[in-house]
Amino acid sequence: MTTPLPAQRTGPARSRIYNAALRLFAENGGSAVTVSGLADAAGIARGTIYNNVDEPRNLLGEVAAALSREMLLRTEATMRGFADPAARIATGLRLFVRRASEDRDWGRFMVQFSLSHVALRGIMHGPPSRDIAHAIEAGRFKFAAAQATAFLTMLSGTTIAAMNAVIRGEQTWRDAGSDAAELVLRAAGIPAAEARRIATSELAPLAAEQKRARRTRRKR
Repeated sequence: MTTPLPAQRTGPARSRIYNAALRLFAENGGSAVTVSGLADAAGIARGTIYNNVDEPRNLLGEVAAALSREMLLRTEATMRGFADPAARIATGLRLFVRRASEDRDWGRFMVQFSLSHVALRGIMHGPPSRDIAHAIEAGRFKFAAAQATAFLTMLSGTTIAAMNAVIRGEQTWRDAGSDAAELVLRAAGIPAAEARRIATSELAPLAAEQKRARRTRRKR
């Protein structure tokens, strides 16, 4: 399954181009695509590429920014109402791992570029930084505020490693996500039993998936 980038934000043609670029970046592992290859993958004419993309060599950044906005909105909506920052950290990690299982192109793209591209680092670092600060202030995490950056680095690396384990078929998303979340929480000072409970709690679908499901039921 390939992530459909929102047509209302990018336009139908550009959405097709972005989705094709995502597949190519994920499959090839490189940061550049040719216009001809992109047109073939998207099933459109080369002229349509030039009409919708200002600079093809910057396409990686455009796709990364679009994916960042989309995943940030979905995870934040899914966790709306979560008061416990420790639960937010664990849930966010697990949502990323599950999505890597359900959408392999998205997962491969994230594994390859999330630690090196500024737009993708934003979703890995932005909201978690806020939750880490709140967890320290509330006494949920038992380390000094000066160590927050080191913990964030560990969290990001653990999330990407768990996603990669799922993509490679080494673990299921449930095991990879729950194990990683539990160990991250325990490293932060959450008691073992509580960390396990949080990390294995029921995981809600991403918010956009819920909205699509409601529209489908109304059509019936």
